[in-house]
Amino acid sequence: MIVDDNVDAAESLAELLGAQGHRVEVHAHPREAIARAREAPPEVFILDIGLPEMDGYELARRLRADPATGGALFIALTGYGQAHDRILSKSSGFEHHFVKPMDTDRLAQVLAGVRGRSRP
Repeated sequence: MIVDDNVDAAESLAELLGAQGHRVEVHAHPREAIARAREAPPEVFILDIGLPEMDGYELARRLRADPATGGALFIALTGYGQAHDRILSKSSGFEHHFVKPMDTDRLAQVLAGVRGRSRP
């Protein structure tokens, strides 16, 4: 699941991931994403940090705390790339921190190990 208020960028990334065989949902609003994730928990969350309503850090914390979604892989996708941003990502539950523009080859490597990932 991609959550990014820049819908064009999110849909472009979803198309790229879809071409690599991934099923992807795109949501622009955090609350909508939470509701959908509870209905059909994804294996991966790619979350923008600068979201409306709540930032990506808070969204990650909420999803990580939910037993239905907490075992997913969390990837931050953001324009914020300073050391303190990466520390905040990690403390919020993200396992990876990608700075825009995203290195799609690196993302493909990260996603290659996702299938069958254990969940709590």
